[in-house]
Amino acid sequence: MRSPLPRAVLHRLETGRLVVLSVLLGALVGGLCIVLRLTLDVLINLAVHLTDYAPPGTTGEGGLMMAFGTVTHWGLITLPIVAAAYATLIPAGLGDPLTQLVRGYHQRGQWAPLPLQLRTLAATLAGHASGLLVGRDAPFTMTGMLGARLMQRVTRLDAVEFRTLTLAGAAAGLGTVLHAPLAAAVLIAEVLYRRFEFEFEVVMPCLLAAVAGTAVYGLAFGFTPLLNFPDVQVPAAGQLPAFLLVALGATLMGWLALLSCSALPTEALRGWRRPAYAALVGLITAGVAALLTPAVLGDGAGWLQLGAGSFLSAEGGAQAAWRWVLIALGLHVALGGGVLPSVGVGGLLGVGLANLLGVDPAVAAMVGAASFLTVTMNVPLAATLLTVTWGGEALLPVTLAASGLAHLLSGARGLMDSQVNARRESGVHSSTPAWLPDTVRYIPRRAPEVPAVPYDATGPVAPQEAELLPPPSSDRELYRRVVPASWRGARLGVVTLPPGVEVVGVVRDGSVRLPRPEFRLTSSDELVFLARPEAYQALEGVLRLPGA
Repeated sequence: MRSPLPRAVLHRLETGRLVVLSVLLGALVGGLCIVLRLTLDVLINLAVHLTDYAPPGTTGEGGLMMAFGTVTHWGLITLPIVAAAYATLIPAGLGDPLTQLVRGYHQRGQWAPLPLQLRTLAATLAGHASGLLVGRDAPFTMTGMLGARLMQRVTRLDAVEFRTLTLAGAAAGLGTVLHAPLAAAVLIAEVLYRRFEFEFEVVMPCLLAAVAGTAVYGLAFGFTPLLNFPDVQVPAAGQLPAFLLVALGATLMGWLALLSCSALPTEALRGWRRPAYAALVGLITAGVAALLTPAVLGDGAGWLQLGAGSFLSAEGGAQAAWRWVLIALGLHVALGGGVLPSVGVGGLLGVGLANLLGVDPAVAAMVGAASFLTVTMNVPLAATLLTVTWGGEALLPVTLAASGLAHLLSGARGLMDSQVNARRESGVHSSTPAWLPDTVRYIPRRAPEVPAVPYDATGPVAPQEAELLPPPSSDRELYRRVVPASWRGARLGVVTLPPGVEVVGVVRDGSVRLPRPEFRLTSSDELVFLARPEAYQALEGVLRLPGA
């Protein structure tokens, strides 16, 4: 049945649907993050009873700038145990939640199954609450991804909508924990690629979801900035070379962290060696806490807050040094990944260098944070927006220059192996679906070789157009098949086929319609293939895979 609405109106309705779903998802994730925050507080209080130590919180989250007290050394033995459990719950190859998000997007929405996502959430909660260098943002990012999966269960979403809304849900989770919805939305769109590229169609849903999530979360915990900086003035022109030296120092340390990741082969941490190595990192963390000071664990914001307030001098550089060591060691088992650990290390590096160069530590902290975050995650624009959100617009010129310099010097390499270099290499934009077996070779689907004729996607094909379907030849035959389950809801333009197979018609409501890229498949449709027999057999073998 032909829709009475023009095609332009239908396009606006599709866009409006995504807008509404993004806002609803953001509100849902904001509510889930409230529950997560309360759960995290309970876990941290439980850890206090074991070690007499609480990770330093952030002023925007209602925590202390610094945790004082005498650490219970026997309680620190739990850190290696928790670290080993963390590596066991998160299998090799998955990575931290942000790495999983990027990898799943480039694999056309093939994210980890729900049990693995729940295990990742439990691991990040236990890791952060115990004092390991697991960023507070990690469980919030995973909660956003789970929120999108929950929405899929109650709302019918096609494959494209689910991919986009999963990114939007992660942006909503990050926006709540960072107290920076705009920066979180840009970060999600920017972190997908190592080069300076964006998915512009992703930015709008991410921004709407992040704003809605922060609004709901703020009703429960307030809208105080994550970090409380003193009044920051625009740096004088004579101080710019010193701040560029701070950016160079943070960039160098970030690059060395990248280099350390390649020092240990991935194959060396298979099987039981992975949790054993994680336990060793946990033991080193416990040793640092026991021998130095108990108030240096957590997400890094506690000491960063003190450093930006001029309460630290050279000690800021010392704290950054051992945190950098833990990140360099822990990244092999997904310990130390995320946004806040990079912000903490880079900011403390900036504070330490500010003491040597005699410049404003608050500005230097944000310059170092922007540079280090840019190097490790390839997000120069998002890093600049984060520093401006926390420190004010006066930081914009110097942090923008610092992040641009860091991105220029560090290149396309980053800590996240799931990033790709360019859009054309992503499974979303390439012609080869990531879920197909390696035994079948695929090439881009060719458009049907038919003359260009006027066509209305909402109506049936005229009889003279139906006659334009290619007839069978000596080596190719026509096949008719119901739309596979994995293709339902997808646009015909994103479907890829093996060599020798083409979609030459879609049967809907008894009418044959010519295939167009914007044609959205439904469960009641039938596809007409023109293919060689052996090619069609290969296609049928693929379509009978589990879940197809």
